[in-house]
Amino acid sequence: MQLFGSYTSPFVRHCRIVLLETQTPFEFMQTDYTQSAAGSPTQKVPYLHDGSTHLHDSASIIKYLRQQAGEEFCATAESFDLFCLVNAALDSTINLFLLENSGIDIANNPYLERQANRIESCLAALQERAAKGLSWDDAGIRLACFIEWAEYRKRLDFNAYPALQDWLSLAQQQDAFVQTQPPQS
Repeated sequence: MQLFGSYTSPFVRHCRIVLLETQTPFEFMQTDYTQSAAGSPTQKVPYLHDGSTHLHDSASIIKYLRQQAGEEFCATAESFDLFCLVNAALDSTINLFLLENSGIDIANNPYLERQANRIESCLAALQERAAKGLSWDDAGIRLACFIEWAEYRKRLDFNAYPALQDWLSLAQQQDAFVQTQPPQS
């Protein structure tokens, strides 16, 4: 089994956490933009090859890994909804990050303003959910990966979201989460 990705991607990190937690042997193939464009029709990481099985998105990879281990992926509609809510915030945050790094001025663009607003409304909803309590399942793992990535890339300030900060503190006590931290510069 080969997982293609980068050490900094929160999507790849989630896959690596599941691989560690399920004790699934794998080879990590560090992949850049050029390689991911050639290796996956989505032109992004992660993607996975396991014999004749080729998967191109972290959600399908995680579902596959959980099934292979006899475990459930987002066992309830509420858990899957939380997973999707985190993905909406994460996708928008990453898109704005990549656009800024490409030299695009994201100010005064209605579509990009909508992305920024989406992040804020998702954070408010995630704060509310986290205040009620979360589980260390794939929705909770995805949330922890998002928060730490956003802090790592200095994208968001979580001071107004104490329940999200508390969730990250709890996640940082999980062995697989600690083992998959992005490289510190």
